[in-house]
Amino acid sequence: MRKLLCRAIAVGLFVFLSLPSIAQKKPRVVNNDAAKTLAVADIQAKYEDYKKIAMQIWDYAEVGYKEVKSSALLQKTLQDNGFTVQAGVADIPTAFVATYGSGKPVIGILAEFDALPGFAQEAVPEKKIIDGKAAGHACGHHLFGTASVAAGIEIKKLIEQNKLTGTVKVYGCPAEEGGSGKVYMVRAGLFNDVDAVIHWHPGDQNGVTMTSALANKSAKFRFHGLSAHASSAPDKGRSALDGVESFDYMVNMMREHVPQETRIHYVITNGGKAPNVVPDFAEVYYYVRHPKREDVVSIFERVVKAAQGAAMGTGTTMDYEIIGGTHDLLLNRVLGDVMQKNLEKVGGVIYTPEEIEFAKKLQTSFTYKVPAIETAAIVNPIKAEKDAGSTDVGDVSYAVPTVGMSAATWVPGTPAHSWQAVACGGTDIGAKGMMVAAKTMALTAIDLFTTPALIEKAKEEFIKDKGDYQYKALLGDRKPALNYRD
Repeated sequence: MRKLLCRAIAVGLFVFLSLPSIAQKKPRVVNNDAAKTLAVADIQAKYEDYKKIAMQIWDYAEVGYKEVKSSALLQKTLQDNGFTVQAGVADIPTAFVATYGSGKPVIGILAEFDALPGFAQEAVPEKKIIDGKAAGHACGHHLFGTASVAAGIEIKKLIEQNKLTGTVKVYGCPAEEGGSGKVYMVRAGLFNDVDAVIHWHPGDQNGVTMTSALANKSAKFRFHGLSAHASSAPDKGRSALDGVESFDYMVNMMREHVPQETRIHYVITNGGKAPNVVPDFAEVYYYVRHPKREDVVSIFERVVKAAQGAAMGTGTTMDYEIIGGTHDLLLNRVLGDVMQKNLEKVGGVIYTPEEIEFAKKLQTSFTYKVPAIETAAIVNPIKAEKDAGSTDVGDVSYAVPTVGMSAATWVPGTPAHSWQAVACGGTDIGAKGMMVAAKTMALTAIDLFTTPALIEKAKEEFIKDKGDYQYKALLGDRKPALNYRD
């Protein structure tokens, strides 16, 4: 009897001592419909708050690696909502990682916030430059960063309420526009513990991205010559601008002899200061793009040889600085299907009569046939299209399974990198599309937190598609080009 009594007491004591740990264990949601409904409603309730943040960043319009105020605002928003923020990561002052939760899975959400030089446009449907401003959000990254923060905050709330278990990380990614900010973050190992990454991008339609990107390598080529009076002593000079122009001519001749998918473009950033002075310095900024990263590398090497030949032929010298380099985008169909279902659940945007009037007036500025206004309310089916632009998300996609989407933040027919995109992004048209993205990303994250099998399937596809390729940054081991916009 005494043995039975002691055994009963021991069992009871074990159960009693185990209660705190049992209580602390956070249950995983089995039926996540309730969590999704809550998330959509909660994000929408914060519409004015998130719109205010986005419009503040729209007004800041800071270019790559100079996004001091924009980054600080997003960091503060995350900190105020309980995230731990690590700033200045990967040797980039405006990059950050905001973390909440613990354990697996670890889901990352990418946030961008850099503007483009030369797009200081008012939020009106006709071209109207803002005097005194040098840049504008012609790619909608003020909306990008804000929506990603909104999605991250919503997931944090669900973790805090014990409806989800795991870790959410919001990555503050500077200088996507040519600065390759995420490449340095990948190179620094900041995604090594992440199970899946979610991102989005502003656009003129709603759809999941199942189109790869062009690998890209960029550099500034600098030619050095000898100054002289262009009229009285031209023979004593050696024109650095002649070097640049000869280089450009040789590359343009080369276009006939590269794969047809190749894209090569450039801008002369410094061609001298006065016509009557032989310029002793000139600079040209080049991008080389191709769907395959190995072809980008080989074509870029040919461009370098053209620069060397131009310098030899003009009696100048040349050096170059690698500015950026990004991989193609490794797609993940498993994650794409998950995001598509959630985008269909969220749906597109509906314009007010005033917004339709704005849209129709803005569409008159285009010289091509534009889609109907109603396409902003349509969710496109997943489809593969031709590669077009480049993104440093490509490098992230070679580190961890990655999925993205576009949301209609611009009037249908609006191209990225246009004053029309800036104008739309400064209105409720942009803010409404931003909310579609925030909701869809949050719902997609909920599925990943609550269904471990999805992550495992995504990883299997990732490993298969990546094959035996060992990631290597196309920009080499250079430090971040923090002054590439100077």
